[in-house]
Amino acid sequence: MVKLPEKNKYGFYEIRMESIGGMGANIAGKIIAEAGVFSLGLNAISFSSYGSEKRGTPVKSFIRFSETDDEIRVNSAVENPHMLVIFHENLKKTLAVLAGFKKGNTVILNTDKSPSEARDYLEIPSGKVVCVDAIRIASEEKTKLNVVMMGAISRVSGFLTPEVLIEAMKETFGKKYPKLMEGNIKGFKRGYEALKIQEFTDDGKYKEVAYEVLERDVGYDNQPMGGVILQIGNTAMKDLSTSREAKIPVFLPEKCIHCGLCESTCPDYCFVFEEEVVDGKQKVINKGINYQYCKGCMRCVSVCPVDAIVEGAERDYNVDDMTVTLTMDHRINPGVINE
Repeated sequence: MVKLPEKNKYGFYEIRMESIGGMGANIAGKIIAEAGVFSLGLNAISFSSYGSEKRGTPVKSFIRFSETDDEIRVNSAVENPHMLVIFHENLKKTLAVLAGFKKGNTVILNTDKSPSEARDYLEIPSGKVVCVDAIRIASEEKTKLNVVMMGAISRVSGFLTPEVLIEAMKETFGKKYPKLMEGNIKGFKRGYEALKIQEFTDDGKYKEVAYEVLERDVGYDNQPMGGVILQIGNTAMKDLSTSREAKIPVFLPEKCIHCGLCESTCPDYCFVFEEEVVDGKQKVINKGINYQYCKGCMRCVSVCPVDAIVEGAERDYNVDDMTVTLTMDHRINPGVINE
């Protein structure tokens, strides 16, 4: 039987994965837990926490391991993970992804940053910081991001060997998608090998952030009559950048014919149009994209008739500089076609 490298006071080794719907953290958690049970002789439990079950919404995947003498009788969220795995670095913008992380533990981050840069970006107090450019690897190998992240988890864990996780992947994917297994295994192995690892001591630069359970102000017992919504929505505060799966639409203004099809298909009205006088005629001109509201669905790329909007890897662009914001001078007129 495999011995766990670390255990908390309950005898558990715990992993928490912070992700968004569509990146595969939920299925990755199930594969990792099954590998521990069927191949390593451990006890394990895996479950996830998510909201509306849509692509782009936050997902937390939890895994607990224990040795056979220690039964797992806990199914609450993993608050203080030995290993924290972050599938999307933009999650830091809207979620306290480092909450509950204890000094000296391990963080795996999907990023092209160096471990030192990642530490400062996430404000990690101390411990092992592991960086893997999973998005680029998955794109090059034409596989899912979660298999690359599982490769990184395998190497860092010290007990989840590549052999047992690949075998568990074959059990999950192999029968249904046999043609994809070669790419999955390549992506896994590259995730295992292409790591940047650095360990940081506690220098007092950053502090631990406590894990707090969300308490709702309004529930079934104190909901106002008729379900009145007391706090109206505020689009100025909405930020959909954490919903993007590493790709963005890139606007090429020199090709645009200002037909308005992108605006009519965009579910979040990300495009900014402005009325201008062109060649003596009043026209509605596409000025570009407000990326604050763009979740990367790529519908605009599909519908553009002149390839004025193309798909690009987000990290290859400075999105803040590309963003066109709405001002009082912009008058939106969706779907207007210039004659």
